[in-house]
Amino acid sequence: MSKIRILVSKSTNPWFNLAVEEVIFRNMDPKHRVLFVWRNSETVVIGRAQNPWRECNTAKMEKDQIKLARRQTGGGAVFHDIGNSNFTFMAGKPEYDKTVSTQIVINALNSLGIQALTNGRNDLVVEDGETLRKFSGSAYREAKDRGFHHGTLLLNADLTRLANYLTPNPKKLAAKGITSVKSRVTNLNVIKQDIDHDMVCDALIGAYLDYYNENADIEFVSPDTVSDLPGLEYTFKLYSSWEWNYGNTPPFTHSMDERFIWGSVEVCLNVLKGHITAAKIYTDSLAPRPFEQLAEKLNNSGYNKKEINAHLDSLIASEQNNESQLSDFRSWFLERVE
Repeated sequence: MSKIRILVSKSTNPWFNLAVEEVIFRNMDPKHRVLFVWRNSETVVIGRAQNPWRECNTAKMEKDQIKLARRQTGGGAVFHDIGNSNFTFMAGKPEYDKTVSTQIVINALNSLGIQALTNGRNDLVVEDGETLRKFSGSAYREAKDRGFHHGTLLLNADLTRLANYLTPNPKKLAAKGITSVKSRVTNLNVIKQDIDHDMVCDALIGAYLDYYNENADIEFVSPDTVSDLPGLEYTFKLYSSWEWNYGNTPPFTHSMDERFIWGSVEVCLNVLKGHITAAKIYTDSLAPRPFEQLAEKLNNSGYNKKEINAHLDSLIASEQNNESQLSDFRSWFLERVE
């Protein structure tokens, strides 16, 4: 019986694909090896310890209907679209070795006429004159008896959108967590114009089987064909949730200030697990009481436009004499809370 298992996802839902990866890893026989190949539709994927409000332009993502997905591994934020292919190699210990999986990827690309190199940051690069340009980043995860290496391959991704969504709006936001390191990137279609996801899947699978000198049937997975992946429904629901993608953010503070015709305002928010744990609003307005009431309401509120706006609606309805300045404040405040 083959010790190799190969799975290819037919879904481009990032939460589904990350859930499949997690369930396979959790339930795999540590005596087996696994290759999982997948891709996501438009998504920003952040590392386990990252802060989405620090790493991403979450307001633009919401407007453009870009998903946010938090993975289980560390590392930086990346933008995925269908021009980006993803791979995951899994193996039991002591066989698990990320240098082996990296070599398999390089062998696969070599078979397509692409000469890839490794650098010191877990990336794969190609030479562009005297410059090295990144087309692949990797992250790793280890458990007691197994480990995995997953990574990306930029084939023909929209790199302008990558810049749009991975650039947070300017703000006074002091945050804990891992900050992404920006690199010079390129698509592999500048080297091989006809490269596509199916071609890369075939090359990865071929290089994988060649390396181990084994054969295996390919298992295609989708939301309709996952009966042999126990716990997938629960894991998919978890990875789709606001609590996982935003609520797992490390603690941070958000401070902002503005000068209006009627006075100045400074807002200081402490945020833990996506909820405001302390709110202070300072103002020299001649009517400070509504702002004091708002600060009280914001304590234990979610750090999101919907909940904050509900508190403001209630406040403005009860403070009609101050409706004009509170409306000014709301427009400014909501623009800065992503």
